[in-house]
Amino acid sequence: MGYSSENVRRVKEIFQNKYLAAQNDAQARKYELWAKLPEIRELDMAISALGLEAVRTTVGGGENARQRIMELKKQSIELQEARKNLLLSKGYPADYTAVHYECEKCGDTGYLETKMCDCMKRALILAGYESSGLGKLMQTQTFDSFSLDFYRAKSEIYEKMKHNFEFIKRFAEEFSTGKCVNLALFGGTGLGKTHLSTAAAKTVIDRGYDVLYVTAVSMIADFEKERFGSGYSDTDAGSLGRYYDCDLLIIDDIGTEVTNQFTVSVLYNVINVRLAKQKSTVISTNLAPAELRSRYWDRIASRIFGEYTPLLFEGTDIRMQKLRMKNGN
Repeated sequence: MGYSSENVRRVKEIFQNKYLAAQNDAQARKYELWAKLPEIRELDMAISALGLEAVRTTVGGGENARQRIMELKKQSIELQEARKNLLLSKGYPADYTAVHYECEKCGDTGYLETKMCDCMKRALILAGYESSGLGKLMQTQTFDSFSLDFYRAKSEIYEKMKHNFEFIKRFAEEFSTGKCVNLALFGGTGLGKTHLSTAAAKTVIDRGYDVLYVTAVSMIADFEKERFGSGYSDTDAGSLGRYYDCDLLIIDDIGTEVTNQFTVSVLYNVINVRLAKQKSTVISTNLAPAELRSRYWDRIASRIFGEYTPLLFEGTDIRMQKLRMKNGN
């Protein structure tokens, strides 16, 4: 697993705040009761005193210690029962002053002994959605919502797209940081590259890995901030590290960025460093393989065609098909 270290830090802070808030709320309800019902305060003090005596008796030992502890326990139970009955008679729930956690399993600590609780895993997955760069897109662009029906006009295209779908789905479901697999998705606009990339990102995040999804234009803009210093901050410096270190980097729309020595250098550096670190990368582009070769350095093209599995997307623009269907054509 490779949850983003920043997400882990942020989620742990959220859980710590939830835990403290639950404790403080319970304390506030107790003081409220003490002000309204002084007899509750007296019972609480008595119960606390019995607990303290039980600790002293346990530490001190002695031949009658066990019997005394049993007596103290019995008295405490009786007082707690009296307290509960008093609360109920005054219209309060029996557990009014108890600490109410969002997750009763882990008490909002995020852990069950040394094992991460399911609630924290869910929080990290949601944080992964947020930090991936995809946001709400994951709600609609999943493997389940991807339809191969749009490619049925030609059987050879359908078979090719069926292969692409199954290949990318298997890639996501079997993703592992111990196995570097890189994909290059080629094809025109509206053929499903972004949809399947998003679906893969969601599946990989759900499995506990750190995913960063970005357009080529946005990635270049981030590196331009660092080089030229416009609005650049220490936070930006930390985020740039994810381009090299996240478990899966997905760069969408390569070829839409302005091509110059700087942008080509950035792309080469990101691809090269990730290959050296054995980090998986998925790129998608509207450029044909031959166009990509002519537009970028040979060093970039050779790495993509040598280290990436190419998948060619074909068919008719799905958005245009949907529009025609909507208009009844």
